Amino acid sequence: MASDVGLNAASSDFAKSPTGDPYLLTPGPLTTSTSVKQAMLHDYGSRDVDFIELNRHICEQLLEIAHAGDSHVCVPLQGSGTFSVEATLGTVVPDDGRLLVLANGAYGKRLAQIAARLQIDHLVEDSGEIAPPDPAAVEMALKKDPKISHVVMVHAETTTGMLNPIEAVGDVVKRYQRIFIVDAMSTFGGMPMDIAVLGIDFIISSANKCIQGVPGFGFIICKQERLEACEGQARSLSLDLFDQWRTMEQSRGKWRYTSPTHTVRAFAQALVELEEEGGIPARHARYCENHRILVEGMEGLGIPCLLPRALQSPIITAFYNPDSPDYTFKEFYTRLKKGGFVIYPGKVTDVDTFRVGSIGHVFPDDFRALIKSVRESMFW
Repeated sequence: MASDVGLNAASSDFAKSPTGDPYLLTPGPLTTSTSVKQAMLHDYGSRDVDFIELNRHICEQLLEIAHAGDSHVCVPLQGSGTFSVEATLGTVVPDDGRLLVLANGAYGKRLAQIAARLQIDHLVEDSGEIAPPDPAAVEMALKKDPKISHVVMVHAETTTGMLNPIEAVGDVVKRYQRIFIVDAMSTFGGMPMDIAVLGIDFIISSANKCIQGVPGFGFIICKQERLEACEGQARSLSLDLFDQWRTMEQSRGKWRYTSPTHTVRAFAQALVELEEEGGIPARHARYCENHRILVEGMEGLGIPCLLPRALQSPIITAFYNPDSPDYTFKEFYTRLKKGGFVIYPGKVTDVDTFRVGSIGHVFPDDFRALIKSVRESMFW
């Protein structure tokens, strides 16, 4: 178990977090540090000058993490990450536009569900759950249909743990001069990325993912000129991305509606701890090591991964359920939780799987303890 005294402190033998809770080996909400939790012990007024300044500072830090220059802005938005995805799609795609959705799992399909509910003209390019989106297919679609104005895809599809090729797809979208939207919910802050180099016009993430804050708000980083062109297009009042940005600009940091004050304060502390750890490169290295120990340990116990290594992300990994009539996920889950770990059931349509996340305030020794707990929990 990783100590909370410091990010690089040695682990003990007990598979419990410093607060006594099981480790959340999920793609978020995830295990947070004690100091992030403690940041929420104070109340803040939404109009307080210090809180407003904190909002501005957070946005500046997020722009730095994304390697975004003066041409970009950051727009935080209350709610879960899906709220931010819906706000983006509902604001930036005009009535006469057409959205190309690249789907290869539940979260790609959710993008299409949002588009359908908002009555956005859209097409779906579905590559199946165990294959990444094909840049050649994207190019064919853009070449064939000049009405397609926007392309959206998920970076890490946590249905399977697949890391999708945003670089290759981005190159195609840029070449055809369309607008590129990326749901980087489970990767932003945990993997190096430069949105200018990648040609991303709108990138979306959430407080409770790789930056290791708590749930309560998401954020969108985008080109200012792209956002300004969206004035009056939103299909929702509270999810109007342009108005959210304009209000924060005019007030120099005040949220448009009720501010998620405690979540924001926790997020500010999480950003401090990201820097103390060594920034994105160090955090990415830790997540990759967590993932390596997880995969090698599970395969050593005869539990194979769903995806080949080349397609896996260091975010979450899908494993085949054990092929035994005695196995049930419920019993496995219960035993692991008693051992100090919470995992996710599978989400793949046609294959029986379960999933284990590698992100959050968890460390390599925690994954060594997990493998030990899995070995002790094997009842089949």
